[in-house]
Amino acid sequence: MNEASAEIHSVIVEREFPHPPEKLWRALTQPHLIAEWLMKNDFKPVVGHRFDFSAEWGAVSCEVLEIEPARTLSYSWGDHELKTVVTWTLTPAGAGTALRMEQTGFRENQPRYFQGARAGWPRFLAALEELLARMG
Repeated sequence: MNEASAEIHSVIVEREFPHPPEKLWRALTQPHLIAEWLMKNDFKPVVGHRFDFSAEWGAVSCEVLEIEPARTLSYSWGDHELKTVVTWTLTPAGAGTALRMEQTGFRENQPRYFQGARAGWPRFLAALEELLARMG
């Protein structure tokens, strides 16, 4: 099987929050808030901005691909062997917000990365939920 026909896998996590989209948007786009629930970073909400997420295990290189304030945020995640895209979609839902996170681009031969993302994103979103509750 050549690379062009290799199956691509995605990790999708969906959650509803009792907070308006603007509040979630701040938590997704302000570096000091992102650091509280995800990782240290030098993120800026500007298309084309290159940034890193860093943790004790190392760093991941990213680039902002798309921004539609309080609605959509998309950035590349990884370089070299891991080339994925993370897309956050915010949809008003009653008095709150439905949040969808999709990380796509995992290749068939990358089960370690795929399983890591499947295990990691639900934990990150739980930390995001705690941060949003503290933000008041």
